[in-house]
Formats: sequence, C-alpha cells, structure tokens
Amino acid sequence: MQATEAITMQKALNQLIGGSDLTREQANAVMSIIMSGEATAAQIAGVVTALRMKGETKDEITGFAEAMRAHSSHLHTEQEGLLDTCGTGGSGIHKFNISTASSIIAAAAGIRVAKHGNRAMSGKTGSADVLEALGVQITISPEQAALCLREIGICFMFAQLYHPSLRHAAVPRRELGIRTIFNMLGPLTNPAGADRQLLGLYDRARTATVAEVLGDLGLKRAMVVSSHDGLDEISISAPTQISELLNGQVRTYDITPEELGLSRWSISEVMGGEPEVNAALIRAIFSGEQQGAYRDIVLANAGACIYVGGLASSLREGAAIAAKVIDSGEAQQKLASLIHMTGELAHVSG
Repeated sequence: MQATEAITMQKALNQLIGGSDLTREQANAVMSIIMSGEATAAQIAGVVTALRMKGETKDEITGFAEAMRAHSSHLHTEQEGLLDTCGTGGSGIHKFNISTASSIIAAAAGIRVAKHGNRAMSGKTGSADVLEALGVQITISPEQAALCLREIGICFMFAQLYHPSLRHAAVPRRELGIRTIFNMLGPLTNPAGADRQLLGLYDRARTATVAEVLGDLGLKRAMVVSSHDGLDEISISAPTQISELLNGQVRTYDITPEELGLSRWSISEVMGGEPEVNAALIRAIFSGEQQGAYRDIVLANAGACIYVGGLASSLREGAAIAAKVIDSGEAQQKLASLIHMTGELAHVSG
C-alpha cells in the first residue's frame, strides 16, 4: 500500500517536472495523500515546487482545494447568502487588517459572514491576531461558531482548528520559504461552505483563474481582487484588477478609487503594525475618530463585500452603504456583539 502511494506521488512529480498538468482527479488524489500523512516531506516539497515552476492550472488548484475541504472540519449552517473575506496574504506590504474590518462592516449591513482566517503568515498581523487583540475569542468550537453566526450574523473560523491535516505540510512549507499552491488554498476552503466571497490575491496574473476555481467549487458570486500597486485588497492608491464571478461567468476589469467615490491616497498611509496597533486602528475607524486613508480603504473593500453580498447594485453604492454603517455606529455595535458573544461561548466551554 505504501509503495503504491509513494509511486503515486513520484508519478505526479515526474509528470509535473516533464511539464504536463495534473488532471483535477489526479490533483485531488495527490492532495489526499498529503492530507492523510502518507507523503514524505521531500515528496510534498517536490510536488509543490514543481507545480509552482510549471504554473498551477485551474484544475490543479480545484483538485487540491476539494481534497483539502474533504479533510477539514466543517461548520454546519445555511450556506445560501453566506460571505467570506479570506485572502491569500503574501503581498509583502505590511498594511493593517482591511478584510477583517470589512467583514464586520458587511455583517453590520445585514450580510451573513463566516470569516475564515489564520495568524500572520507573511505580514505582522493576521485576522486571528487582530481579532484576538480586539477581544474576540477565536478558539470556540465549530458548533459554537455556528451558534454565533445564527445569533449575531457573523462568526470567525480559526483556520488551525478546521484544517488539522495541514500539519503534514507544515515542515516543507516552512523550509521551502516560497509561495506555493498552499498559499492559495486557505481562501478556497471555507469550512462553512460560504457561497459568496471577496478574495484578495497576491498575484494579479491569476485573478481570473482563481475566480474560475471558485465557480468550480460551487460559489455563486465572488470577486478576486489584486491591485496594481501590489495589494491583495482593493487599493485606494492605484487601480485594482477585479475578476468577478457572476452567473457562472468570470469578467475581469479594473476599478479606480475615484470610480468608488473615494479619494486617492499614498499606499504608505494604510500601513499597519502589531496586533494591538491594528486593533486600535479598527476601533478608531468604527468610532469615527479615524478618517482619511484608513477609512477609505476599508470603505472600498467593505463596499465590495456589500456588493458581492447582494445589498448594493454597484461597488460605488456598496462603499456608500459601508460609510453609513460606520457613521450610524452599527459597525462598532457589531464588533461589540462579536466580542460579547464569543466571550460568553468561551466561558461556557471553559
């Protein structure tokens, strides 16, 4: 049995090194071997490096994502109209937690949000880090997270708790120290099966491919965004390339800050820092104390969440709704509800 599985990994590696693509089924099988702990660290490193050098196809990414989903823990909830804002990271730009702030605003606007995220991989502060600094209990169980979503319309799913099989790839990922297909997989494996997503991507050349993958995985609406100045977010410093999945079709176009009704700012004005710094920024944006670039980039991305969630007919309208949600105090209130609810749940489990 072991010999056959090793040959399967070896065959995949030989195929990739030869420049041939894996089929969706082959990619699923390879990832299943990795997730079950039956591949060696050398085999994992070889396969993901060969994929990176060849260039991952839509079928390869989809197959890997399907296998990772199959080996994950799940949060059981109604998937219709459920939004995630998980991005890839990897931009190398130490901005603050824009997608996390945006997810809270989207929930305050009335969209059900199942936010999937992790601790920092490439920046200083991941979504789990900043939520923890804000006072949110991030280690509640899937059952408790489902209750949180049902009661207040938003929950956070800490990736480490839902993807235990990824531990088998941890050593080669760390020792390789390069971007691989694993950087793309987190945002493609929402444990609640969200059918809508705003996904920030570090690689502008891949937005359409990843949007097509989301369609293959069953999502109904999505936007994959990558800015011309290197952000895995919608930028307020440069145009942003968007690949939009709608009605089974993917359309790619650029949007500028001005088209969203927002000012253009230097990218240096949206930098973040340690978790406590970023948490303070989010609180200040929600309270109305922080205006300018920090607020505007959150409006751009929260507006996209509201648009993908179906509550706005355009990105510009979405940004305007996001501004109203902040100014009314609803975003601040939603964050307070999330802190309170997760605290109560953590207390019960303790």
